[in-house]
Amino acid sequence: MTTTTARPTAAPPPAVIWARRHLFRTPLDAALTVIFGALALYVAFRLARFVLVTARWDIIATNLKLLMVGNWDTVHLPRIAIALAVLTTLGGLIAGLIHARQVRRGTAVGMKLSPRRIGDLTRRFGLLVATVLLLLALTTTTGPWVMMAGVAVGGVLGRVVGGWLGRRRYRRSVAVAGVLAMALVPVALYRYLVDAVPLAEWEGFFFNITAAMAGIILCFPLGVLLALGRRSKLPLLRTMATVYIEIVRGSPLFVLLLLANVSLEFFVPPSIAPSKTVRAIVVFTIFTAAYLAEIVRGGLQSVPRGQEEAAKSLGLSPLTQMSRIVLPQALRNVIPAQIGQFISLFKDTTLAGLGLGILDMLTVSDAITQQPGFVGQRLIIETLTFTAFLFWVGSFTMSRESQRLERKLGVGTR
Repeated sequence: MTTTTARPTAAPPPAVIWARRHLFRTPLDAALTVIFGALALYVAFRLARFVLVTARWDIIATNLKLLMVGNWDTVHLPRIAIALAVLTTLGGLIAGLIHARQVRRGTAVGMKLSPRRIGDLTRRFGLLVATVLLLLALTTTTGPWVMMAGVAVGGVLGRVVGGWLGRRRYRRSVAVAGVLAMALVPVALYRYLVDAVPLAEWEGFFFNITAAMAGIILCFPLGVLLALGRRSKLPLLRTMATVYIEIVRGSPLFVLLLLANVSLEFFVPPSIAPSKTVRAIVVFTIFTAAYLAEIVRGGLQSVPRGQEEAAKSLGLSPLTQMSRIVLPQALRNVIPAQIGQFISLFKDTTLAGLGLGILDMLTVSDAITQQPGFVGQRLIIETLTFTAFLFWVGSFTMSRESQRLERKLGVGTR
């Protein structure tokens, strides 16, 4: 008598296991998967058909310069290219210094291009590179290609030099001098650009980016000071910070922009009144600082009191306790909320066109549809889609980089 043994059945592929567990776990899950999957495919088909077939992108290609920099004189466009190349070189230098310091501490590996590192770089910068290539494909001159080549070379060169300098040890005085020198570079670039084109004439997407960057840089220290002032034990300082925060947070941003456009000259002579671009940056700064102050205050409250008590027991001064112990932990805990507010500021720069009459990208995208060659052809969908895409790329990149920073700092983990 012979006995037969059952053959072991082969395990299903991992994709099948994942689909059963997440998409078809129950009959209701299966029905929802089919319905919403079909809806997603339909939306994707219509979007792809619009982008690749029906849309007329010639209005974007014809007016790409207006959309990006407005009426910036063509003669001075190389100044923007030089400024971008210097900034990317500076960014690469800082990244190289930070990475070299992490390598010395054993928290990072070297600069070898392993498949894992290539994948990480692709996830971080792939969307930005694809967007830049798309913009370059819409151009008809070689100038933008030369500019982006200089930007790429500057970034790589700065990264290499930063890594080389970071492997060497310098005295503290030399390091401080280097930091001050790098901090002066953006100021020098600003003067370099303003000498050619006044700040009041910065338009298009260039205005949106620069206004958002200026607002972020200026509102962060102001927001931190307001948060500390609201927690101060001095009644006058606490009252002033509280009144500022509550009044500004209770006022719509668009109303503040209108007041800056209409009411400022009732109090300040027109001859000395700042330009509309400066007014927009000031309004963005004071508005975002009020929201950021509450975010930072929430982060300060999340730090256990034991941290401050331990710092006191060590004999640290109140300034050292706050700057070295409490505030770094508070800022680390609220990174997602901070980045969310910065993204909101970046998108809110489009209100400057309506509130102050600045020719930002959204205003340009509406104005170019009234040109003689495109008037009455209902091309506003193409221009708004292009504008929304660029803002989404910027916002998504900021969000992904904040998530990467959270993982590196261990936000939300014990």
